[in-house]
Amino acid sequence: MIEWIHPGLLFVFGAAPIPFLHGRWRQAWLVLIPLLAIADVASMTPGDYGTFDFAGVELLIGKVDKLSLVFALVFSIMSLIGMIYALHVKGPEQHVAAYLYMGSALGVVFAGDWFTLLVSWEIMAFASAYLIFAGGGKAAIGAGFRYLMVHVTGGVLLFGGIVLLGLQSGSFLIGPLSGQGGLAFLLILVAFMINAAVPPLNAWLTDAYPEATVTGAVFLSAFTTKTAVYVLIRTFPGTEALVWMGAAMAIYGVVYAVLENDCRRLLAYHIVSQVGYMVAGVGIGTELALNGTSSHAFAHIIYKGLLFMGAGAVIHMTGRRKLTELGGLYRTMPLTVALYMVGAFAISAFPLFSGFVSKSMVIAAAAGDNRAAVTLMLTLASSGTFLHTGLKLPYYMFFGKDCGLRPKEPPRNMLAAMGIAAVLCVGIGLFPGQLYALLPYPVDFQPYTGAHVTGSLGILFFTLLGFVVCLKALDPKPTISLDTDWFYRRGAKAFMWFAEKPVAAWERALSGISDSVILKFLHASARGGLRVDVNVVDAIVNGVARSVLASGSLMRRLQTGVVTHYAAAMIGGVLAAIAVYSVV
Repeated sequence: MIEWIHPGLLFVFGAAPIPFLHGRWRQAWLVLIPLLAIADVASMTPGDYGTFDFAGVELLIGKVDKLSLVFALVFSIMSLIGMIYALHVKGPEQHVAAYLYMGSALGVVFAGDWFTLLVSWEIMAFASAYLIFAGGGKAAIGAGFRYLMVHVTGGVLLFGGIVLLGLQSGSFLIGPLSGQGGLAFLLILVAFMINAAVPPLNAWLTDAYPEATVTGAVFLSAFTTKTAVYVLIRTFPGTEALVWMGAAMAIYGVVYAVLENDCRRLLAYHIVSQVGYMVAGVGIGTELALNGTSSHAFAHIIYKGLLFMGAGAVIHMTGRRKLTELGGLYRTMPLTVALYMVGAFAISAFPLFSGFVSKSMVIAAAAGDNRAAVTLMLTLASSGTFLHTGLKLPYYMFFGKDCGLRPKEPPRNMLAAMGIAAVLCVGIGLFPGQLYALLPYPVDFQPYTGAHVTGSLGILFFTLLGFVVCLKALDPKPTISLDTDWFYRRGAKAFMWFAEKPVAAWERALSGISDSVILKFLHASARGGLRVDVNVVDAIVNGVARSVLASGSLMRRLQTGVVTHYAAAMIGGVLAAIAVYSVV
């Protein structure tokens, strides 16, 4: 451990001084720790660190290899960008929660054993939930509790799977499970699917993320689903079911985005869609697919953070988040528009932007594995992403109908964070080799081929044409889309009705019986017992006590201290004994 410093601990221990720092000192501290984490990760060498035995179980705190390093690096970079974006937040609470969230996410990335992963997994859930509660209001509190309910359930499933796996294998070190089966395999897979927001286990994401604080949503978009992608790569590569789940996710998120009016909920559905590419890549399981999953997770964290920062800047300056309430903001927020569009082009996989060099690896892996249907589904989802995130959302939020608002640009720290993310989106697109060098396996993939560039541009411009033709039909409407959260929302209401009506009535009936029958019997029994205690037990005890006292008093009188009296008493006793003996 001396030769290796866990970057997660930098955030966990770095959270402690935050409430005691103020002004520039706090801002400097908030930026310093992520910088140290980036330097720490960049200087690491592969190996196992922090191995020790606990209660007969071998634990491995730090498993460092190329897979963990690529995720740790992008998490550390996003922690810096997110902290710069959040520098204007006055209270320390959100900063502390974000630090614990980021530190525990890094704990998951470097965990070499299941128990270290589980502890980090649970800290991550509770720390991230605060960023939702901090949004304030009934909607945020309800979404936060539902978020916790889902993730605690996932944690219980994960713990059960870990225990069963340990009993079966005798080891708690993390390794591939894709060749196994049984209940442990299923429990762990479902737990990871919950955090990855795989439908129908996805609604917690689109329910909670729009209710978080403006800055909290940026952190949420980066860590929870991507840690799930990481552990899926680590433990379930080549699991066939994930291929179709991922392809369905990619379509599912795009379809629901069509119906959305809330700008951050629309972006949240596109998280579901984009993570679908990664889940499908894990399921395909080839080196190209796993490289594509890792590179797409890297690119996605940055451009999705940029998109949430752009939408958050609008919400921060206008107080509105519905597309039906926005429009015409380009006049006074041109920098925000430009930076947002960089993220939009990146997520839409435009050439020269990061999504083009990462997403295409997954699609190429599907095509190379002779999965025509999956390739088609992922390609259609890419077109839908451009339609809604790259065209619909910016058009109705920044252009379109003038809403009459004239907000200024957001604070400089927010623009600076967006600028850093935008530079990375373009830099990765222009120089993909730098990203490819970080990936787990050697990369033999050329994104900038004539066929790939022209094919991608053809799909994108055809999508643009469709948007122009169908513009009127795409007008956002102030409606609410029902998702699978309907089931646990209605289930929770049914449970509360059951608790407040039948169960409460049963309790009242039992209480009535208890008060009218049982308590009366107990009171009567207590009174009878009291009478027996006073009249019988106490009488016997008191009688014995009085006899003992009388005997003691007599003996005291007999003890005169005269020797002749004692001698006479002894002679009398001897004579009495002789008389008794003679009679007997």
